[in-house]
Amino acid sequence: MQILQLKLVNFRNYKQNLFNFSSKKNIILGNNGLGKTNIVEAIYYLALTKSFRVNNDIFLINNESKYSIIEGKIKDTITNSYKIIIENKNKRVFINNNQIKKLSDYISKINIINFNPEDLKLIKDSPSIHRQLINIEISQFDNIYLKNLSIYNKILKQRNSHLKNLCFKKNYNTEYLYILTEKLINYGINIYNLRKLYIENINKYLNTNFKKITKKDGLILKYISNYENLTKDELIKKYINLYQSDINCGKTNFGIHLDDFIFYYQNVIAKNYLSEGEQKNVIIAFKLAEINIFIDIKKIIPILILDDLFSEIDSGKINKIFKLLKKSLQIFITTTDISNIDDKTLQNSKIFKLKNNSIEEIIYE
Repeated sequence: MQILQLKLVNFRNYKQNLFNFSSKKNIILGNNGLGKTNIVEAIYYLALTKSFRVNNDIFLINNESKYSIIEGKIKDTITNSYKIIIENKNKRVFINNNQIKKLSDYISKINIINFNPEDLKLIKDSPSIHRQLINIEISQFDNIYLKNLSIYNKILKQRNSHLKNLCFKKNYNTEYLYILTEKLINYGINIYNLRKLYIENINKYLNTNFKKITKKDGLILKYISNYENLTKDELIKKYINLYQSDINCGKTNFGIHLDDFIFYYQNVIAKNYLSEGEQKNVIIAFKLAEINIFIDIKKIIPILILDDLFSEIDSGKINKIFKLLKKSLQIFITTTDISNIDDKTLQNSKIFKLKNNSIEEIIYE
């Protein structure tokens, strides 16, 4: 899979720009503040309909405009055109100029592996952030997951609203609560199974990648869920036993919306044991494992984005990482300085050199 062309209209600092990319390596070079990350952010947004930097789409629209357009030509077995129009309060997505009504029918068509410094949140941050990041990753592998998750969240919202209503009633009937609970369990089981399969696949490659990068052994990603080892009947009993507690709290205190994903190194939580640099290596091993899943299991070659990697990791380690990558991958690299990249890696690269008011394209042979 490759993005051949990217057109930006009123996207951040790009008023109207057209980029024709190399099918191999694309290096976006320039000083900070010129819009290097904006380009790869647009590619990521085209795939996932969301930014990896901001939660509010309004920040993506150029200050002097009311809308933004991201359009790209993606080559897989065939070449298709993808377009997203971002407006103040909504977004519209198109494939070959046909509007797609549901985002869940659009996401997973373009497959992106993105590494940026924010990915360390997958180790350091709270369970809710872990779930948010993992949800994005799994959605790329299977849009059925995204549909299940969307329905689950709607049911969860309905259940929590009903629980709050019951909290103020002295005499209440739990029949509707049971109906909502059973629906929640059905979709929760689907999500649990898809998450479990994803983590199992990640762990097929995670430690091997980590060893290749660091020569250290013992890395695993554990999936923590209170659905583990429980049948549907056992789950129903569990929720029923928690009815009163849930009513008192006005929310659902059990379910896959409380799952967590934790990296362990030699049976110790990684963030409590590994240094900052080693934690970055964990994330790289994880991203490489995702590439392995795409290529070996899904039979898809994803697009790889390495945003500001050279400011985070020493050049020797980065060049070792490049040796682990498949030559068939299309890669995007943002950097302020190419001197850290060895000549072998630079070969067959297309360099986009950003200046204050222009973009110079250079073919590095």
